Amino acid sequence: MLHRLYQWTLAKAAHRHAEWWLIAFSFMESSFFPIPPHPLLGLMCLARPEKALRYGIICTAASVCGGLLGYAIGHFLFATVGTSLLDLLHLTASFPKAACYLRDYGAEIILVKGATPIPFKLITITAGFIGLSLFTFLWASIVSRGMQFILVGVLFWKFGAPIKVFLERYLAWISAAFVVLVVGGILAAGALSGGTKASDKCSGATMADMTSAR
Repeated sequence: MLHRLYQWTLAKAAHRHAEWWLIAFSFMESSFFPIPPHPLLGLMCLARPEKALRYGIICTAASVCGGLLGYAIGHFLFATVGTSLLDLLHLTASFPKAACYLRDYGAEIILVKGATPIPFKLITITAGFIGLSLFTFLWASIVSRGMQFILVGVLFWKFGAPIKVFLERYLAWISAAFVVLVVGGILAAGALSGGTKASDKCSGATMADMTSAR
């Protein structure tokens, strides 16, 4: 069943409109969509290894553009749209601590969190809410997204055929590892809510604190 699903998705990834699907997934995921573009990117790279670097660049560019939408939602529409999105994505509890850290560390947080499974949309909406410098947001987002997507493209471009053989041989294990990675990202995002004691000032941040400091 898993291999049949893999072959079906691989065929779709080789479709002539696959790049537009990749753009759509990458753009939406940075601001409001819960499904990450990584599986589609990986399969597209497998289907056309010679275009892997191109796919990685496309994915990065679309993700950063989607991040700008998330930034705009946080900056201009937080009360009406942003709060509803965070609640829908179960990120409301994580928001105050994320905002506190972004205020204190800015680009460093985007570089670290944007290159991990922690939902990038949490970072983009929060950055807009606190009014983080748009220049800082852009360059840090390009670097952090590129660390994921362009690196995937480079690896598949360089080692496409061997990676495809490896993936097909260990598909079940890789799928399980991906699930663990996603769950780990969700748990890490949950840690931003201050569920554990910590000594820094951001651990106990609340939504009221963030609103009053805006």
